[in-house]
Amino acid sequence: MSNNAAIVDISQTANKFRSSIVLQAENKYIDVKSILGLFTTLVGGHSYELHVHGPDADEAKTAMADVFAKHNLNVQVVE
Repeated sequence: MSNNAAIVDISQTANKFRSSIVLQAENKYIDVKSILGLFTTLVGGHSYELHVHGPDADEAKTAMADVFAKHNLNVQVVE
């Protein structure tokens, strides 16, 4: 996926939260707050797992699920 708008949107949304937000893509773990990490990882057709831990995790999970869905990216938020 070369959708720069999606990558910026995901990173900006993640940076609103204090929680750790990590995207698992196969055997790679990417800090979602890192735009560079997202550029090298997000490619269409993959499914991802999102791991969120921290003081505002519930709000972060909801917001991140929404932003991934908005850009038609297949992500499963791990509880």
